[in-house]
Amino acid sequence: MLILFCVAFFTMGRCTDDQSFVTKTVCVGEDVTLTCSRPSGLSGYLFWIRVVAGNFPEMLGATYTFDNGNVNKTPRITAKQEPGTFVLHITKTELSDTAFYYCEQVVELQTTFLNKTSLKVKAPEPDITAVIQDFPSDPARPGDSVTLQCSVLSDSDKTCPGEQSVFWFRAGSSEFHPSLIYAHRNRGDECEKSPEAYSPQKCVYNFSKIISSSDAGTYYCAVATCGEILFGNGTKLDIEANMSSGDCQRANTILSLLCAALATSLTVVALLVYTIKKKKFNCCNAAAAVLQTNATSTGDQQSQQTDEDSLVYSVPNFTRGKAGRSVRRDATTVEGESIYTDVRVLG
Repeated sequence: MLILFCVAFFTMGRCTDDQSFVTKTVCVGEDVTLTCSRPSGLSGYLFWIRVVAGNFPEMLGATYTFDNGNVNKTPRITAKQEPGTFVLHITKTELSDTAFYYCEQVVELQTTFLNKTSLKVKAPEPDITAVIQDFPSDPARPGDSVTLQCSVLSDSDKTCPGEQSVFWFRAGSSEFHPSLIYAHRNRGDECEKSPEAYSPQKCVYNFSKIISSSDAGTYYCAVATCGEILFGNGTKLDIEANMSSGDCQRANTILSLLCAALATSLTVVALLVYTIKKKKFNCCNAAAAVLQTNATSTGDQQSQQTDEDSLVYSVPNFTRGKAGRSVRRDATTVEGESIYTDVRVLG
């Protein structure tokens, strides 16, 4: 068979055919059948050849132009004779089946292209509408069991061949790329269909794990379907470190010392406030006493000045006479003495 292919390949310079070809588009998973007319009156060879861009031509099957029961079969591809034709049958097409297919006839070292088909395999539209991850509500500690939940909403009207594959990835703080930690396939009891019309189908996937301090990071839920991978928004898992008995004792000791220091500080502050207020009160009392003393002294001085201003001076005259004489003298000729006295006015 390899010799026949080589003969066909090296005789392609002598070919007779037009340059037209047929374009055929199918979806992933569909079956494709290509036919090539087989003239029974000629003695020659027929070949089905596939050409993928960037690769050498690949022979998929070969037979004689006359009747022959030989069948060329590879995984998903079968080439065999049928009445008057040489058929190439591809089952469950894949994206890699996109290529240029042609049927080549070689008769007496003359090559003729009988069927030229450009086959395009189209990927189906993803049926996943959303990938939602739920965040854990409580902080986790080493030894706790944590369950992460991933909800996949899909359009039930769009179906892709095969089942959905769900993967869990974790990206640590020191890792550049997420690492795969778990994979599971779709199961019927995880999905539920809403009774409302045109409502998406919801599948819930749970991932449970007993965590340790090294499990902190961001967890991603990824769904592979229709040849694509869709990632969720990610769930960040923070793990609180557990304290040992020694750490707890040290923490309690430090806390007690801090409480004692706080109590001492409050006591010192209270004493300082009391001392400052007492000194301020004594200063105020002393100032008041000084002011009162000054006021009293000023009042005494004013009272004394008032008393001096109220003095009334009088001059009484006393007459000295001689005994036995009754002669009255003129007051102007009387010799007398003056004695001053004061009279204080009270009240």
